[in-house]
Amino acid sequence: MKLIGPFRQIVTLADLPLRGKINDEQLQVIENGGVLIHNNEIVNAGNFEELKELFLKENHESDIEVIDEDVVLLPAFTDCHTHICFGGNRAHDFAMRNAGKTYLEIAAAGGGIWSSVEHTRKATEEELLEELLQRVNFLLSLGITTIEIKSGYGLNERQELKMLRVIRQAQGLTPATLISTCLAAHMKPKDFVEESEENKSYLDYVLEEVLPKVKEENLSSRVDIFIEKSAFQPEESKIFLEKAKILGFDITVHADQFTPGSSRVAVEVGAKSADHLEATVDEDIAFLAASDTVAVALPGASLGLGEPFTPARKLLDAGAILAIASDWNPGSAPMGNLITQASILATYEKLSTAEVLAGITFRAAHALGLEDRGKIISGKKADFVAYKTDNYQNVLYMQGSMSPCCVYINGKKY
Repeated sequence: MKLIGPFRQIVTLADLPLRGKINDEQLQVIENGGVLIHNNEIVNAGNFEELKELFLKENHESDIEVIDEDVVLLPAFTDCHTHICFGGNRAHDFAMRNAGKTYLEIAAAGGGIWSSVEHTRKATEEELLEELLQRVNFLLSLGITTIEIKSGYGLNERQELKMLRVIRQAQGLTPATLISTCLAAHMKPKDFVEESEENKSYLDYVLEEVLPKVKEENLSSRVDIFIEKSAFQPEESKIFLEKAKILGFDITVHADQFTPGSSRVAVEVGAKSADHLEATVDEDIAFLAASDTVAVALPGASLGLGEPFTPARKLLDAGAILAIASDWNPGSAPMGNLITQASILATYEKLSTAEVLAGITFRAAHALGLEDRGKIISGKKADFVAYKTDNYQNVLYMQGSMSPCCVYINGKKY
């Protein structure tokens, strides 16, 4: 048993709903608070002096971790959509895009997703692992202790498995929770040669050659696909996803990034989440809100591409489950700072502090099928992030420039 405190404020997120809008008045903030921990779980959160009095009846003073300055405590964050296992760099793409070049022009000049595929294929497992761990450590420094990581820069059996094995290796070398997703259906690779020129031939290859080996090696339990004019079309994607579900995979979808319609596919196949949604139209917002599919906003992609933001306000007002993730990738979202991105999204979409915090904690964890974290309440995983400040509102107010003073995983400081 361990007691930590006193914290100037503990923002518990207790009793906040899974879906729909949240007012800041619904936030439960414990002043002069403490957290009691046992076996990596939260036993209780409440007034520090009251917890201390009870704690010392059966425990020693040395089992109390004393906080002797103004510090606020929040649940640790979850980034439920990243592409941080990759090789190479696409700074040239960014410069070309800002200079007015189109996606097709950048691709023709050797950029785009295929550029990352070529660099990732050339990289060794050791090189990918080293770079991946650097990115994971950066996210940990921001208080993000649960991180989803996609493959999708391999685009053939050997290379996709290489990426997923690297993610598994990384899990053994970090205290963070890493959740892998197979995105072999990121795009049809340029070097995939079959008699048929249709996308179906490649999607069949993924289903028949890649996913069975992913399942056999227990490399991932999740499958993603990019549904877009430049990638895979709605009907063929729906068939692919339904077959992936039969193989035993959970589903998530890159949906409605540039054109609408694919979020409906995500809902129809029972996807855990539909991610992007920058182009989602009103009727599809209602369709999403009536489902259990989490709508994941990716403001980093909007900032990187100069595109509209996900209609987060409309989604929340309609009753959707809204999560916010970074989409950290080498092309469209190279920043990786979830807190900065979520703060900016809040400004443009008029999200309450409670809605943002929910979107990067328990709602984001729910998108990954994780119900054991994201709130500072009894029974949840003891993952927290602490800031040296006397007001929790400063975290989003500073738009990512305020760094955590410490991060706890399973009650242990890192």
